[in-house]
Amino acid sequence: MTEMTQRQKYDLKREIEGLKECKGKHTELISLYVPPTKQIFDVTSYLKNELSQSQNIKSKTTKKNVLSAIESILSRLKYFKKPPENGVIFFVGHKSIGSDRTEMVAHVVEPPMQITTFLYRCDSLFYVEPLEGMLTEREIYGLLLIDRRECTIGILRGNRVDMLNYKTSQVPGKHGRGGQSQRRFERLTEIAAHEWFVKCGEKASEIFLAEENIKGILVGGPGPTKHYFIDENYLHYEIQDKIVDLFDTGYTDEFGLKELVNAASGTMTDLKISKEKKVMKRFLKEITKTEGSLALYGEQQVRKALEMGVVDTLILSENLRKYRIKLKCASCDYTEELTLGEDALKEFNPPNCSKCETSTPMEIDGKIDLIDELSDLAEKTGCSVSLISQDSEEGDSLYSAFSGIAGISRYPIDL
Repeated sequence: MTEMTQRQKYDLKREIEGLKECKGKHTELISLYVPPTKQIFDVTSYLKNELSQSQNIKSKTTKKNVLSAIESILSRLKYFKKPPENGVIFFVGHKSIGSDRTEMVAHVVEPPMQITTFLYRCDSLFYVEPLEGMLTEREIYGLLLIDRRECTIGILRGNRVDMLNYKTSQVPGKHGRGGQSQRRFERLTEIAAHEWFVKCGEKASEIFLAEENIKGILVGGPGPTKHYFIDENYLHYEIQDKIVDLFDTGYTDEFGLKELVNAASGTMTDLKISKEKKVMKRFLKEITKTEGSLALYGEQQVRKALEMGVVDTLILSENLRKYRIKLKCASCDYTEELTLGEDALKEFNPPNCSKCETSTPMEIDGKIDLIDELSDLAEKTGCSVSLISQDSEEGDSLYSAFSGIAGISRYPIDL
């Protein structure tokens, strides 16, 4: 199965977000998944049959909308001799826009991964679960922290750390008790420790065995306890075989999970979170320089550097929800561009032309997702692009402190 690029994942995620915002008044939204193995002739025949069946819909409005949606898909199918390599998906129908009004929407999606099943669904929402399945994080590692006092079990999904279970033990500390011989007390302590390790091993094994596609297990904790726990095979043999490495951590609680991931990302450079940390560490190092800094941040500075072709690495937050808007004057053809957030765009009223000073507002002549627009600029100059999730500390810092847009230049520049 071919892995999607960061750009493909982002574009698919944004496509899904837009589709999920569409809601029909009734069952007026059609989702049609056509795999590459399906003949276009067979799809057309299927839709013509649905067209005939839809004549029986009692509501005149719903019938009209469903029929027009099917006809719209049929007209688009004429442009295909056969389905694309990964198949094609049609999302067509009438979405509600308030005040008892609807608006026709049509999305034709060529997915970045192959679809395998033919599916037709007419509902009040578009059916996007197969697309969401393509976004399921496939880089999954189990996280286990263990000592005689605490046990924490978690999962690393790409760059997101989730705590799944936390336990505390009743194993006595290493000190004497009045009236008991030291040897007897030590034997009781070892029995309690063994029972504790058995309980932790069973719980960790249960959680990790239930997790599909787990690539490996990272084990951490202070001192030698973690080595003893692994050497004595307290984990299920299938989980034991997936242990990647053991790491020293100062904590065995939820904070320790992040400490474990940080320790692992230092040596396991193929981890997704490791790659993000490496890019952000390089950027933050440049930020602290008083002279010769290569750091760029803020849309205006980064955009200017991209246009000059001096950016080595463009760093963008996946949570950036902005658009680059092109405005055009109908009278003198003057154009200008500006950036707007999603909410601002909904309430945006184009201004009058500043060149010919006409009383007629300019028109929106184009709209593109800001991440796509900046990424396209970067690709023209051979600049690499890193999309950083907000799930990590570095990603949160990029979004909150640098407005989600930063970069590293090839050489020091004065902007």
